[in-house]
Amino acid sequence: MSLLGTDAVALSRAQRLGALYHILPRQEVKRALRRTGRDRAYCSRIPAVFLVYFVLALGLFCRDSYRQVFRWLKRWGKGKVPERSTLCEARKRLGVAPLVVLAQDVVKLLARPDTPGAYYRDLRMMALDGFVADIPDMPVNDKVFGRPPGSRAPGAFPQVRIVALCEAGTHVMYRWLIKPLRVAEQRMADWLLRFLEPGMLLLWDRNFLSYDRVQRVTGRGAHLLARVKKDLIFQPIRRLSDGSYLSKLYRNATDRKHDRGGILVRIIDYTFNDPTRAGHGEKHRLLTTLLDPEMDPAKTLIALYHVRWEEELAIDEIKTHQMERPVLRSQTPAGVVQELYALLLDHYAVRVLMFEASQQAKVTPLRISFTGALKILRCRIPECPRRQRERRAWWRDLVHEVAEEVLPPRRNRVNPRVIKRKMSKWKKKRPQHRSPPQPTREFSAAIVMLC
Repeated sequence: MSLLGTDAVALSRAQRLGALYHILPRQEVKRALRRTGRDRAYCSRIPAVFLVYFVLALGLFCRDSYRQVFRWLKRWGKGKVPERSTLCEARKRLGVAPLVVLAQDVVKLLARPDTPGAYYRDLRMMALDGFVADIPDMPVNDKVFGRPPGSRAPGAFPQVRIVALCEAGTHVMYRWLIKPLRVAEQRMADWLLRFLEPGMLLLWDRNFLSYDRVQRVTGRGAHLLARVKKDLIFQPIRRLSDGSYLSKLYRNATDRKHDRGGILVRIIDYTFNDPTRAGHGEKHRLLTTLLDPEMDPAKTLIALYHVRWEEELAIDEIKTHQMERPVLRSQTPAGVVQELYALLLDHYAVRVLMFEASQQAKVTPLRISFTGALKILRCRIPECPRRQRERRAWWRDLVHEVAEEVLPPRRNRVNPRVIKRKMSKWKKKRPQHRSPPQPTREFSAAIVMLC
C-alpha cells in the first residue's frame, strides 16, 4: 500500500515539508482542516496545513525543541523562525479535532492475504491491549487525567490511558481511544470492538474477557482467541480429539444453572514441561470461537495466541524508541491528546514505510527494524527535494535504504518482567515542593564571609 503518487503535489516554494507530504497526503490534511473549521491561517509563517505537519514532526523529533523542529521542516531565513511561544499558541489554536479526523481518514490496515505472518488461514490477526503514558506534572493534568496510586505515595506523574486495536502482522495501530487513567481498559475496549470486521481473529489478554464482549466480537462476524482466568467455570459439553473441549460462556451463574443464553466456545487447557520457560508447571487456559479441532488444532492455537505480544512490541516502539523522553512535552490536557494523536499517526507513517520496504526485501514487516527505519526517516527528511519527480526518486531511495534494515529471525528466549531499580533514597515530591520560594538576592550578593 502506498500513500504516494496522486496525493503528492508540487510546492510553490522550496521547503523540506515535502517529505511528510509523501507519507500523510496533503489533500487529506486540507480536508481534515476544512471539516473541523481550522483551515484559517493566523500567522503568515505558520499556515494551517504546515501547522498540522509541524505537530506531526514533534512526534518524529521528540527530543528536539519547537524551534529546532521548525528548522527541520523549513529552510533557514532571517527572522523566519518563530519564537517558542508563537508555536505553542499555534498548537493551541489547531486543537485536537483535525488530527482525529486525519487519523480516521488516513490510517488503514496494511496487510494483504499474502503478507507473511499477518493472517492465520484466511483470518486477519488483530490484537487489543492498552498502555499508559506519563505526562507533565501540572495541576491541570493531574485534575483531568489523574495519577496512579501507590503504597508509599501517589505516582510521580499524572498518566493518560490509551487502548488500541492493532494489526498484529504489521504493528499498525488501527484505531485507538485516549482517556483519563481512572477509565478502565475494559470500558475503552467496548468502544473499539465496533471496528472489528468479518474475517478477523481478535487476540486479547484475560482481563478483557466478558460475556458481552465475546457477544460483540461474534456479532461483528469476527473470531476470538483469548486467555481466560483460571477461576472461571466452564463445564465440558464434549471432549474433542486434540484434548480441548466444547463448553458455554454464560452471562452469570444463574444463566449457567438454567443453561440460558450461553455462547458455545472451545476451551484449551495446557501447561509447559520446560523448567526454563515462564509458566512451567502452571495451568493455562484459552477460550476460542474456532470450534473445529481438525481445522484449528489446539497446539496450533496455543502457539498462535502469543502473536498477541506483537502489540506489546508496537507499544514499545512508540514509548521507548519514538518518544525518547520520560514524559510527553504538552502541559495542558488538550495538548496531551493532540501530542498522542501525532505520535500514533507518526508511528503509522513509519510502519507504512516499513511495509513497503518489507515487500521489496520479501520478508515479513516484523523483520524490518523499527528503530532503523525511524532513524533513517529522521535523517533523510531534510534531504527531501523540492520537485515532485525528484521527491519520488527520493522516496524510492528511502524505501531501498530501509529495506536493508532486516532483522535476524527471533531467538527462542524469554525475559523476566522485572525492573532493576525499584526504590529511591530521596524524599517524595510533595505539593509544597512544586513552587518553592525563589532567591531574593543574586548569588554573589548572598555570600557572607565567616571570620
